[in-house]
Amino acid sequence: MKYEGMIYRPPSEANSLILQVAVGCSYNRCTYCHSFQGKTFRIKSFEEIKEDIDEASTYGAIPRVFLADGDALVIPQKDLVRILIYLKLKIRGLERVGIYANAVDVLKKSVDELRELKELGLGIVYLGLESGNPEVLRRIRKNASVEQMIQAGRRVKEAGILLSITVLLGIGGVELSREHAEDTGKVLSEMDPEYVGALSLIIVPGTPIEEELRTGKLVLPTPFELIRELGIMIANCRVTDCFFASNHASNYLPLRVRMPAEKEKALELIRGVLERKDPDLLRPEYMRAL
Repeated sequence: MKYEGMIYRPPSEANSLILQVAVGCSYNRCTYCHSFQGKTFRIKSFEEIKEDIDEASTYGAIPRVFLADGDALVIPQKDLVRILIYLKLKIRGLERVGIYANAVDVLKKSVDELRELKELGLGIVYLGLESGNPEVLRRIRKNASVEQMIQAGRRVKEAGILLSITVLLGIGGVELSREHAEDTGKVLSEMDPEYVGALSLIIVPGTPIEEELRTGKLVLPTPFELIRELGIMIANCRVTDCFFASNHASNYLPLRVRMPAEKEKALELIRGVLERKDPDLLRPEYMRAL
């Protein structure tokens, strides 16, 4: 397999074959993101992708494939269809294909086009919401509004594709902490995804948000304030059937919650941690990572 640069994938795709169909991110201007710095965005040629799929076909059965890089759904429909058809043809035991997307890319495709991709094996879309608060989205330079985020999430679900949403604790700083948490929970309710992954903001050197931190424009919440955000977010999240996880290595308090059944249990645990404020209850700083 031929990879260009560092490759990122969702934690749930740890056992998947990573197929790099595009290099970098077509937008690549979010203030907090370092993942695709130094990469010039391009969509790989079908011949390049075909060569990797041919190699993977010699590995044996592969149940899951993840299409990298940052927003592979930006690839034109006819080219994505061609990739998925060839994957189905060549990869034995293939059960599901996953892909990163942003809201703008989703909204460029009709429900029928997304359904076509589903029929060819696209089973899950990972969408970075980060925040449901419009001011936070503006500050971090996301390329979609709250309304577009909701519309994109609903479109994925209407097509019958699993929807996994990523949110970022701390991204609103101390100033917008409560608004960020409340609004994000409400937007998740509107989207009603099957999965939510909550990560905590870790400042990476060289990103625009690092400069905001250095100048005092952004003040980061404390570990317990991040956990408070998590509790507010969950309290405002009214979903029908969702697996909500904060077990990413960036988080101080790992949770795995089936919503709504385990919602109150999770909130009780969070309340207990906030009442005790015992650092020993948190993931140690040296164990936190992106």
